[in-house]
Amino acid sequence: MKIKMITAGILGSIMMLHAVNVGEVLSPVVLDKNNGNDSSDKAWHSESLRGKVHVLLYMDPDEGKGVMSFIDTLNSKKYAKSKYSIVSIVNLAATWMPDAILQSKLSKKQKELQNTELVFDKTKYLVKEWQMKDDATNVLVLDKNMKVLYQKSGKLSKKDEKKILAIVEEHINK
Repeated sequence: MKIKMITAGILGSIMMLHAVNVGEVLSPVVLDKNNGNDSSDKAWHSESLRGKVHVLLYMDPDEGKGVMSFIDTLNSKKYAKSKYSIVSIVNLAATWMPDAILQSKLSKKQKELQNTELVFDKTKYLVKEWQMKDDATNVLVLDKNMKVLYQKSGKLSKKDEKKILAIVEEHINK
């Protein structure tokens, strides 16, 4: 019994080494033809997040409607595109909807979303690599060096939204 508990503790610690935690820099990842792509069907490199403040959303498409009003709020702020953007990574493996139909539908929607990059994770790659919560919405705020300033999985409250806006505004002009 003790061996099982020790083994579980060690495995849990190893898993947490790759988890996204506030204060840490995201580990580099690539979503390519094997595991995902951007909306123009090209590989997406997380290193592209350097140089700007980002709000990164990793979400189950079935949960996405809950965050759309917040994306609208972010876009209404009209932050300089050279200093800030939104990256919305859609966990395609978290829904029953066929990838091609969903990608087409979301790519059309992207035209309405100002300053938002759309990326597709086809294999739950970031659930594994960054320990994102599966079948949920994950929100990260990253500084210009990809350091995590804020992290939450699940539904955002109005208090969470205000906190995210304050963090973005604080770091956008640094």
